Amino acid sequence: MPPRRFQLLVAIIFFLIITLGLFGPPSSTDIPTVEEVKEKIKNPHIPSLPSLPSVPNPFKPVHKPPVQPNSNSSSSYRAIEWFNDFKWRNPFSSSITLEENRAVLPPLKERPPIYTFYDAKGKQDKAVSEAENRLILAWRRAWWAQGFKPQVLSRAEALKHPHYELVQRLKLDSKMELEMMRWLAWGHMGSGILANWLALPMASYDNPMLKFLRRKEYPKLARIETLSNGVFFGEGAAINGAIKKALDNPLFKNITANKDKIADLGNKEGGAMVNLLSKDDIIVDSKADGIAYYSNNTISSNYKPLAEKITNKIQVEGLDLLANLINSHLHLTFQNIFSDGIAVVKPLPEHTTALMYEAIDIARNLTQCPTSPIPKSCPPNNFKCKPCDPAKPIKLQLQSSYHNTSTLYTIGTVPHPYTLNSLHYTRDTLDGNFLRRNANRDQWIFEATKDLLGEKHSGQDRIIHFKEAVVAAHSPSNSLWLTAERESQADLDWIFGFNLPQVASENSDPSSPSDSSELIIFPRPAQPEPQKNVEVPEEKWIRNEEERLRKARDAIKSKDRRMQDVVDMVEKWNLADTEAWKFARAWSARRRVERRKWEEDEQKFAGAERKAGVNSQGGSGGRWIDKL
Repeated sequence: MPPRRFQLLVAIIFFLIITLGLFGPPSSTDIPTVEEVKEKIKNPHIPSLPSLPSVPNPFKPVHKPPVQPNSNSSSSYRAIEWFNDFKWRNPFSSSITLEENRAVLPPLKERPPIYTFYDAKGKQDKAVSEAENRLILAWRRAWWAQGFKPQVLSRAEALKHPHYELVQRLKLDSKMELEMMRWLAWGHMGSGILANWLALPMASYDNPMLKFLRRKEYPKLARIETLSNGVFFGEGAAINGAIKKALDNPLFKNITANKDKIADLGNKEGGAMVNLLSKDDIIVDSKADGIAYYSNNTISSNYKPLAEKITNKIQVEGLDLLANLINSHLHLTFQNIFSDGIAVVKPLPEHTTALMYEAIDIARNLTQCPTSPIPKSCPPNNFKCKPCDPAKPIKLQLQSSYHNTSTLYTIGTVPHPYTLNSLHYTRDTLDGNFLRRNANRDQWIFEATKDLLGEKHSGQDRIIHFKEAVVAAHSPSNSLWLTAERESQADLDWIFGFNLPQVASENSDPSSPSDSSELIIFPRPAQPEPQKNVEVPEEKWIRNEEERLRKARDAIKSKDRRMQDVVDMVEKWNLADTEAWKFARAWSARRRVERRKWEEDEQKFAGAERKAGVNSQGGSGGRWIDKL
């Protein structure tokens, strides 16, 4: 070995070579000249000499990149953070974000706007306005669940249109003026979809008509033939061109003489605006079946008990019954789409009964026959539906692994690895020795994807497939993934697009909630059958599970440093399970934040939750109350 002084010299030379290789030699412009040094000595008041270049310090703190807006949410367990990026399929988010707690999610899809027009009468009874707002809320909820951004327009938007004063000078009758105001408001907003607030989507997420509307490409102004004037779509230039052409119609040159002809336009197919234009101005799409329109004619022809109620004397009751009918048809459509029923994924079933309470409760809500004033009726876009039969409810089953089936709706509960290991190994506490000697890694993700991928795939492969199951093109509409540490679920009505049943019949037969009510409620479905070859635990063992689950939840949100180290150690021991938990948690939180932000923007308009008498923080209330 050479003497130490030579070792030190070699180390210094090696360091300088690496520094020059990484950062290059200092520029001559950075080194002060001899004249500059002399001048500084003579005149110390002049500005300082340029400093000698310093060697960059790799340990110097640096700024983090800006956080994306609305990319975090508060939680009692820890802040929920996410990052929107096209690299979301990477097995582990930390390799992209360089932060352990932040999950990478796919970029948020832009929701195409869909508009409706609502103009409450000036002296209308408050109860009637609230009932109408509940119907508009149902409209907003159904379109939101299908990936759209519903917005309610009024005369305030129509007032901004350049042709507003011209329409006012025409002095049209109230019905014709309302139709013109509707189009002026839409013309002010520009391109998009205009729908009556009684036209709701009732089809699968991948229905051709709904897929077309989500693309936001409307080359021509068009309507749907089977919906009369219930739905229009087009570009801004075509909308405003149609308005101008309609106002130039010869009928408006002498309003008094043509009064009866103008009034009759609204009774013809397509409505007043369509009949003011030529056939070439608005094309007709005749192949759509994904939207149900509860027009006056439809209600009178097919739902006569409601038509008799919607009068001036009992209008509120009639509107509330209509809201219940629409909700039941939305729920029934869901049940018809998923003809194979509901599957609750329950991996490692021996000691996880308490873990599945929320998922099974939601599944039973979905399989319950919906409350309705006309139980055997079908939606107007599908009179051949299969009505719900309480004697033969749709199937509810427990599965040990996830199955990717389009006709089967899946509900899964993703536990934190600390929670799962505590329950699976029946331990109140965990430590490093036990994990290293006894615990298998990533047990939940292996069991949950066993039927999908087999036995040979690694945890990294499995987590990629799990993420795709959560967020792929159709998965948000046919699966729901909860986290086990969340004791209540928020926004379920907005996820499904309808109110889940809040009450059930007290016996096995359908009944009414009260003597005066015309609604029919149905019994709650039974618990799902136990999984094959899995022993059903006794009640005392289930109580132990409940207590162990409570302790695990407390441990994960503990502020104690030692407990935080244990939880962190469990997470590092189960990287794939931890990633699945973070991903499902962030996906759920982002969906909730997106919806609440939109609700804040729309809360002043008709159909907002507060205007309909609904808790703005927790959806429809009742069985599900939001606790962020």
